[in-house]
Amino acid sequence: MRVITAPMTGVASVTPSDSTVIATTHGLMVSVAGDVAVQFEDGSTATIASAIAGVVYPFAVTKVLSTGTAATGILALY
Repeated sequence: MRVITAPMTGVASVTPSDSTVIATTHGLMVSVAGDVAVQFEDGSTATIASAIAGVVYPFAVTKVLSTGTAATGILALY
């Protein structure tokens, strides 16, 4: 388990994709609420049901999956 102790220092817009791997995040945030399907750093997957706009979800993910994602305006926080 990775523990994040430093503040987030960067951000990038994410286009959901079942195949694109992104740099491991410190967190995610959405601009428009909805489900967000992710693959975590360890390879496991889950869906953040009804992710709320503006809330930082402190997850180390390597993919934001298009299958199962309805939220838009997804930001990866680094």
